[in-house]
Amino acid sequence: MRAKITYAVTAAVLVVYFVLVGSRGVLLIEQGTLLTVALGLAVLVLPLIGIWFLWMNTRFVQRANRLAAELDAEGGLPEDELVRTPGGRVDRDSADAVFARRRAETERSPDDWRCWFRLAIAYHDARDTPRARKAMQRAIALHDGKPVRTA
Repeated sequence: MRAKITYAVTAAVLVVYFVLVGSRGVLLIEQGTLLTVALGLAVLVLPLIGIWFLWMNTRFVQRANRLAAELDAEGGLPEDELVRTPGGRVDRDSADAVFARRRAETERSPDDWRCWFRLAIAYHDARDTPRARKAMQRAIALHDGKPVRTA
């Protein structure tokens, strides 16, 4: 729940920022000179890119949460078997051991979205966010029956 609140607050702050930046771009365009119109258009591009990025991330999170809920209903969510330090951080050796098992599971069943979902969690626990995201994107594509892009 805390993560959802943080995401919502961050998204709201970004939307306010995009509106403020966009309004400055419009003010520059209203000045009417060649330079201010060019700068105003350039300034308007940033909020558009930001809104697109925020939208794509929100869709990704919603889809990943949908898969998590489905896997939870099936009883297939991985249990937290990681060893933690006294400070609460995940022990690296423990994360590596779980990751090795998840990778082997995924290699045995490369077309199973559930395996890719669990592999994404293992990547996340091993602090490899880019690969975690790619594994989750693959899980989503497999779940939705879409063609999977290979890198």
